[in-house]
Amino acid sequence: SFYASCERVFRPDLAKTPIVVLSNNDGCVIARSYDAKPFVKMGQPYFQIKDHLRRHGIVAFSSNYALYGDMSER
Repeated sequence: SFYASCERVFRPDLAKTPIVVLSNNDGCVIARSYDAKPFVKMGQPYFQIKDHLRRHGIVAFSSNYALYGDMSER
């Protein structure tokens, strides 16, 4: 996912870590890295899967639309 890839640009330490990006106010999953896809469905509410993410070592990011817009213009 583009959003997940953008987050990894500034966190190279997470290159091999599954990540998800959350909607406004961290409501639900709107993007997943390829390695997170087997564990998380799009649209899943964050409050319901918070413990599941932790158990599988998946890192969650709040959405950062300014970053994504900037990266897409490059």
